[in-house]
Amino acid sequence: MPPDDIGERAFVFACRVLLLCDPLLRRRGVPAKIGGQLADAGSSVGANLEEANGAQSKLDFIAKSSIALKEARESWYWLRVLEATVRPLPPDATPLRHEANELVAILTTIVKNAKARAAGR
Repeated sequence: MPPDDIGERAFVFACRVLLLCDPLLRRRGVPAKIGGQLADAGSSVGANLEEANGAQSKLDFIAKSSIALKEARESWYWLRVLEATVRPLPPDATPLRHEANELVAILTTIVKNAKARAAGR
């Protein structure tokens, strides 16, 4: 079961993504390309959440959380591409895609609520 804290959950996601990508980056062609893109996006989710935690204003928090959301979406995309193109499929790919989807849902709610609070609603 994933951790309850979004920051910790994003950290665990990043670690799992990097472990998945390491053997892909050692290959040539498509697996290496996907591995690089996925490693960048997957590790950026948590990094941007850390930046959001140190935000200087509500708008800065929204901006950094929105970037984390974009990176989670990009991770989900690259995991889908990985599932469709790379054989043999790494066993952790599908569970990670599901986790990326959950991170997108959580971060969408965080950004939506933060925007509503900033607007005074």
